[in-house]
Amino acid sequence: MDKNRTFLALDDISLDIEKGDVFGLIGFSGAGKSTLLRMINALEVPSSGEISVDGKNLASLKSRELSSLRKEIGMIFQEFNLLESKTVFENISIPLILQKRNKEEIESRVNDMLSFVGLEEKALAYPRELSGGQKQRVGIARALATAPKILLCDEATSALDPETTDAILDLLRKINERLKVTIIFVTHSIRVIQRLCNKVAILEHGKLVETGSVIEVFSSPKSTIARAFVETVIPSRIPDKIRHELEKYQGFYKLIRIYFHSENATDDVIYQINHSLNVHTNVMFASVTEIQGVVLSIITLQITGDEEDYIKATRYISSKNLSFEELML
Repeated sequence: MDKNRTFLALDDISLDIEKGDVFGLIGFSGAGKSTLLRMINALEVPSSGEISVDGKNLASLKSRELSSLRKEIGMIFQEFNLLESKTVFENISIPLILQKRNKEEIESRVNDMLSFVGLEEKALAYPRELSGGQKQRVGIARALATAPKILLCDEATSALDPETTDAILDLLRKINERLKVTIIFVTHSIRVIQRLCNKVAILEHGKLVETGSVIEVFSSPKSTIARAFVETVIPSRIPDKIRHELEKYQGFYKLIRIYFHSENATDDVIYQINHSLNVHTNVMFASVTEIQGVVLSIITLQITGDEEDYIKATRYISSKNLSFEELML
């Protein structure tokens, strides 16, 4: 290996994460997600550009100022990082002890956090006596002990089973809603993004491929990797049997995929196309999912008629602020 070789972990990344967001960073292994997360609390330093937290450029802060800012940032990890020789209570106490809080304040705060994460009865237990989900709750309680404004989550559910993952995501949503903590969540699972986040950035090989609200990205993925992620939770591939039937069809037709969600589906678009325009539609495939309380429907239509009327139909769809794309077999 060439020791002088420079590895570009992140390349021209520009993101704005607003107060109160639950912001997902998603990508495959090696995309640069964890590196970007570590830059937010200055565990990694960019070779160019800047990282600003709460309006402060991290590179311009002195050691004491940086230490003070880090107190406002909590972090939870995939592997929990609990001290096996200490009880649950003692593990949660660690950041408060480091801040030299008094004994009464520590006891009150730790008990509050135990109650918040639902582990009051486990205060004197040791990590070896806990399930994976309970360990992660301890990690979350520890991260919240100092009342941070920002919570960084690095693959925080990757080691958990699906049911436990859902419970932890529900807890994180409660943290965001009740405690008003901004959450930045690194994951390789689009299901986590779907269930928890309101905004998402997709990284690939150190580059920012796509970003926006979760409903925007799910309803109109623009990049190949975004389409691949969305496809895992909202299947849109036309079944082979239907594809074979379409290949036998004689005459003019087009296939389009329309993305409906409850915020933009104001009337029966398909009905209006059939009754107001000289075309006929046939629903070939459809899927429905819920994202952040918004129902998203993806419908694949076969439109028959002639090309001029097909163009009129697509113009009508566009006039209803619906995203759609033309498909090829």
